[in-house]
Amino acid sequence: MALSLSPCLPHTTYLSKPLSTSKLTTISVSFNNPLLGFKPVKLRNNQVRCHAVTNLKSASSLDQSKGEGDDRSEEESKGDRIVADYNWTEEWYPLYLTKDVPDDAPLGLTVFDQQLVLYKDGNGVLHCYQDRCPHRLAKLSEGQLIDGRLECLYHGWQFEGNGKCVKIPQIPADAKIPRSVCVKTYDVKESQGVVWVWMSQTTPPNPETLPWFENFARPGFQDTSTIHELPYDHSILLENLMDPAHIPISHDRTDWTAKREDAQALLFEVTERTDRGFAGWWGKEKDGSMPNFLRFDAPCVLQNNRELVDKDGEKHYFTGLFLCRPTGQGKSMLIVRFGGTKRSPLAKLFPKWYFHQNASKVFEQDMGFLSSQNEVLMKEKVPTKELYINLKSSDTWVAEYRKWMDKVGHGMPYYFGHSTLSPPKLPAVVEHAPAGIIAGVSASSPAKGGIGTMHAPNLANRYFRHVIHCKGCSSIVKAFTAWKNGLSAAALVLTALAILASSRQWKTFLVLSATLCLGGAYACSTAVAMNTTNFIRVHRRL
Repeated sequence: MALSLSPCLPHTTYLSKPLSTSKLTTISVSFNNPLLGFKPVKLRNNQVRCHAVTNLKSASSLDQSKGEGDDRSEEESKGDRIVADYNWTEEWYPLYLTKDVPDDAPLGLTVFDQQLVLYKDGNGVLHCYQDRCPHRLAKLSEGQLIDGRLECLYHGWQFEGNGKCVKIPQIPADAKIPRSVCVKTYDVKESQGVVWVWMSQTTPPNPETLPWFENFARPGFQDTSTIHELPYDHSILLENLMDPAHIPISHDRTDWTAKREDAQALLFEVTERTDRGFAGWWGKEKDGSMPNFLRFDAPCVLQNNRELVDKDGEKHYFTGLFLCRPTGQGKSMLIVRFGGTKRSPLAKLFPKWYFHQNASKVFEQDMGFLSSQNEVLMKEKVPTKELYINLKSSDTWVAEYRKWMDKVGHGMPYYFGHSTLSPPKLPAVVEHAPAGIIAGVSASSPAKGGIGTMHAPNLANRYFRHVIHCKGCSSIVKAFTAWKNGLSAAALVLTALAILASSRQWKTFLVLSATLCLGGAYACSTAVAMNTTNFIRVHRRL
């Protein structure tokens, strides 16, 4: 589903010629302190070189600054780096799973702290606006849908799909609404079950750059998709997702594959580096092979693919796809999609909500580490090579990612690269209004994992991180809660009747029935807890 451009010219103006994103622009720069920014010193045709002349500490010898297979030049590895043209707004960002977009309410979302509101009109067409009423700046995501129009609940102003205001209750009946009274719109498209937004207000959207994933289009491909809101920066999240070395340790016995005793050195081969990302193969050193193919594409799309041939010679395809959205400082949202053309018979025995809660558990196991990592980066304000000890045998993708950030980070609101950085210039947005239940967690003191109950409004809480974003899990929690309450009430009534009954047979029957009802209520309560209660490591439990 694609949207037309907004006619509200005072708010949205497109250039007649789109800006090129492939062309390299290079500026030779020097800086005496990485925290003070860059000072341009000369221009060269189509190329910018940044000469690091600071007295920074050298990276650890274990860091893959010049690892085997690294094709960077000697000059570049010493600090002479190429900077690519990049503008973070000229990208498609994953907003939401299509199946989870509400049919009857607007949805408040953010991209780099830019507040958006997404909703479906009366025809089921998706629209995206700036989450701000032009009247008095109230959040439109706190409004409601009336006859397919989005209404601000502060004063009742209503807006149509193209952003035009069509109703203002407070103006005289014969007065006309000025054309300039409209909201800023953003182009959205739906592709392969995901809603994407184009953030630029000056460059028209490029449909050719809309992400498309070959395996998801293969016949028989099935996937389990979940969405999670997380209390740490998107770069920390992507690092974590491209780090296979931590899985046996941090996620020991979480599923059928992760085992602590399998922790070992890994093999990596980088086969592609561009201004848009990188790709390569990896595997376990003990196996002596690299069957897994990892690809990172700007701005924040990561996929891990593998092909297997069964005993009949038929090839099967498997993908772990991670679509990350940088919601703001110290927070991010992730769409996780695991799937393949062949599914384990054992997996078919479990309901979808079981895999959703297991995915939540995985993120909770890492949450304390990653939020603390976020704190250190914000506090120290130095490039990651000053803080990390990257091993060639485990951290190759992490090093590649941070070096890619060196190349394009200047086009982002803020970034932490391998050798350079640009910290956030403004403090993190922390909201205390009801809308802040979803949106606001400070980067300076992000929430830690292992705390919180179902109704605590913070992103350390599984209910607010996942359940409220997932129609399936929301329905399951409501259903199990209703069954729990019903069975508990039935057990109470049956117990009372057993006390009043005079016949031993009736007493026995009623007591057994009450016991069964209590057992059912307990099972429902356990299911609710599995979907809403955080995982806490045994050694941290009170």
